[in-house]
Amino acid sequence: MSIQDIIEGKKQWRAHVARVKALPPDYQIVYKEMQKYLFKVGPVSLSDGPLLPGIVDFFEEGVAAGKGVLELIGTDVAAFCDDLIKDCPTYADAYQASISGEPGGARK
Repeated sequence: MSIQDIIEGKKQWRAHVARVKALPPDYQIVYKEMQKYLFKVGPVSLSDGPLLPGIVDFFEEGVAAGKGVLELIGTDVAAFCDDLIKDCPTYADAYQASISGEPGGARK
């Protein structure tokens, strides 16, 4: 990874954060809770994938339609996030594969 890639990544992240800050306060709160949960659960492609920008797109559409954030995702934020990443490999999956002795994993 070159310095130019790092700089470009920071620019993209700052633009993403600016989009989040432009959302109404209730959307921002829910987004931050979703982000915190997703960083904990750890989908492998979270940092460079389309998941977080896709959530912001979805929220921006909800704002434009005049809907509240809980109308869009429901009251269980974790369940909504789990549904978003149900088909994505997580770091926990990779770790489990490495200790179970599956092909490609390290054996103990």
